[in-house]
Amino acid sequence: MKENSKKRVYKIAECAVFIALSIALMPLEIPGPAFGGDIDLVMIPLFIIAFRHGLGYGILSGGIFGFIKCIIGGGIGWGLPSILLDYVLAYAAVGVAGVFKGKYWAVELSTFVGCIARFCIHFISGVTIYMITVPTDVAGMTFANPVLYSIVYNAFYMLPNTVIAVIVMSLMRIPLKKLNKKFN
Repeated sequence: MKENSKKRVYKIAECAVFIALSIALMPLEIPGPAFGGDIDLVMIPLFIIAFRHGLGYGILSGGIFGFIKCIIGGGIGWGLPSILLDYVLAYAAVGVAGVFKGKYWAVELSTFVGCIARFCIHFISGVTIYMITVPTDVAGMTFANPVLYSIVYNAFYMLPNTVIAVIVMSLMRIPLKKLNKKFN
């Protein structure tokens, strides 16, 4: 069933506001323990979009945010494929959390799923694009394998981001429920 145009315009406007909130949270990042990847709160508004409006709005909003973050956040990439993977597709993957749209018991699960989806995109980027940068020795650990290195490298900043996101979204379960009742 098609949603009416007034409701669609409202959803698009709300997504724009939450994308802007993600952008506003960018300066609050903490450099990650790895040589890249930051610990921040930018995914929280994207999870709210996905949880409130579903998969389509979540993926599109995440992709738009990723593109903007690359441009204004000084994104570094090795050509278009790395920019697409590390920014656009990685943040679009956060929108996978929209699979659990409106299921209040699943706020934490949807957040975890979105974080795992983003991790997978970063992992693919690490294995396919950044494989030539794999050092042979890091802090006494030998990484001759780009798969192992990509897992460890991306886990160093995605694990703290996942824990923070799950905790924050868990605390937002009741406010989200009230917001959804009021505006849906």
